[in-house]
Amino acid sequence: MEESPLHAFELHELIPLVPAGIDISINKAVILMWVVVGLVAFLMISAAAARKLVPGKLQNLAELIVEFIRGIILDTMGEPGMKYFPLIATLFLFILFANLLGLIPGSYTVTSQIIVTAVFAVGMYGLSIVLGFSLHGAKFIGILVPPGTPGWLLPLMIPIELISQLARPISLAVRLFANMTAGHVILGVLFGLAISGGLLIGWLPFAFTIAMNGLEVGIAFIQAYIFTVLSCVYLGDAVTLHGHSEHAH
Repeated sequence: MEESPLHAFELHELIPLVPAGIDISINKAVILMWVVVGLVAFLMISAAAARKLVPGKLQNLAELIVEFIRGIILDTMGEPGMKYFPLIATLFLFILFANLLGLIPGSYTVTSQIIVTAVFAVGMYGLSIVLGFSLHGAKFIGILVPPGTPGWLLPLMIPIELISQLARPISLAVRLFANMTAGHVILGVLFGLAISGGLLIGWLPFAFTIAMNGLEVGIAFIQAYIFTVLSCVYLGDAVTLHGHSEHAH
């Protein structure tokens, strides 16, 4: 019987923990998340500790990452968005490192779990809603009315905008989950074909496996970038009321 290509995404308990009936057992996804947090913290702390007037390689990398994230925030939220830099930087680096670590053979892709991407997506969208109401009060409901909409179109536009708003966290979560899962399934199938094909024809799917792995590195970065940009757009809409006002304050 052939092994399912989705077998690699199954999670099994490594350390059972069920206090008060709540299952918080440790599995490989939990361990990989700890590893991701540790690597990101090590990178940024080491770069900060090694600061010099003439930056080394590690400091250059950290500064490049900081400038890249700063650019995302300024492009989507403007200067008021810089107060959310620590949150956005943490989000981007966690997703990027989780995506990249999942490409190491024998590792696990944390972002291939819909519950993980859903927690991030609902969390960021929920934060934008809370932020919008805290900054604008009841006026935040005006986000359902695009600028310049004539009054007679409101009965049509408001339901459409409401559906669009509700679809945001769903699309955000599914996009990341689906892209990371699909790529790894294709890699698994190609690798299986390479093994079963033997030396005679197995080299062809193996060559595709190498090419796909290179492509997956790009996808890992692009998906982290898209998730971060859209999260910034949602927060930016909450701050500027979908362009209804220039700044929240």
